[in-house]
Amino acid sequence: MVDGKQVAGRHLIIDLMGARHLTDEDRIQQAFRDCVKACGATLLHIHTHVFEPNGGVSGVAVLAESHISTHTWPERDYAAFDVFMCGDAQPIKAVAILKEAFEAAEVRVTEILRGEGA
Repeated sequence: MVDGKQVAGRHLIIDLMGARHLTDEDRIQQAFRDCVKACGATLLHIHTHVFEPNGGVSGVAVLAESHISTHTWPERDYAAFDVFMCGDAQPIKAVAILKEAFEAAEVRVTEILRGEGA
């Protein structure tokens, strides 16, 4: 329930601009773990892949409550994160963690209420 609306979950689209450390696979995995803990979610599995030659990383943290995913473009200092959670998890808490972990100059957040009325 969000603002009196029955929803399946909250889906945050998080854009990090002017971001750093976007080729650091270990940092990305730790950011996933930190987000999961702060949001009150349950981690099931993390998988990441580093692309060559630019070192961009794609990854997903599969959660009991849904997922967190990312694609990074280090050559553009840009990272796209999706944080989708259902139940009592609080995905908004991931925003500050990601901003700090990647030292982002700017963060844009779009929220989508998934399954509204379903």
